[in-house]
Amino acid sequence: MIKLAISEDHAIVRSGLRQMFALVGDLVVVAEAVNGSEVIALCERHDIDVLLLDLNMPGLSGNDLIARVRAKRPTLPILILSMHDTAQIGIAAIKAGANGYVTKDSEPTILIEAIRKVAAGGRYIAPQMAQSIALYSSSVAAGRPHDSLSDREMSVFLELVAGRSVNDIADKFHISNKTVSTHKARMMDKLGARSTAELVRYAVEHGMLN
Repeated sequence: MIKLAISEDHAIVRSGLRQMFALVGDLVVVAEAVNGSEVIALCERHDIDVLLLDLNMPGLSGNDLIARVRAKRPTLPILILSMHDTAQIGIAAIKAGANGYVTKDSEPTILIEAIRKVAAGGRYIAPQMAQSIALYSSSVAAGRPHDSLSDREMSVFLELVAGRSVNDIADKFHISNKTVSTHKARMMDKLGARSTAELVRYAVEHGMLN
């Protein structure tokens, strides 16, 4: 039996995952977390075989959270379940210590396969993400401007081009408007953009819109 911990701040998503795993004979959910602090706590208190981790949660999150978990539980398999299918984010998560990466639009069979694979000590990248990473890796030498963005700058960029406001982004990532604006200014400077419209144009030209 594979003992899972679900780290996801959206109650509906957690409920859906629990219901899905309840139908799988070799998987059982033994712990849940809705923010970074709870993730660290459950890693200390529960005997789990796989941590299913969302990258964007309140408080400590993303690659910083992966690194903290890895420091606490060096051998614990970490499987990312994320809305982001951007190669740079996937690569950064793996480099930070994740054992696998699955996007939230993947089929349930893919997620279950990924859990079993990382629980057995392997690595798993969802097919769609694997293709994005392959394309990204083949063009890294081109030195694209967005390759220089930090993880948070990339997250803010993707939210902006999806049509979300600074206030919406601040609420989503539980940070201040000022912090979002700072990330936005730095990101726009790196991309040579003067407006959100130019950011959207950049995203379209580089195939970064879903």
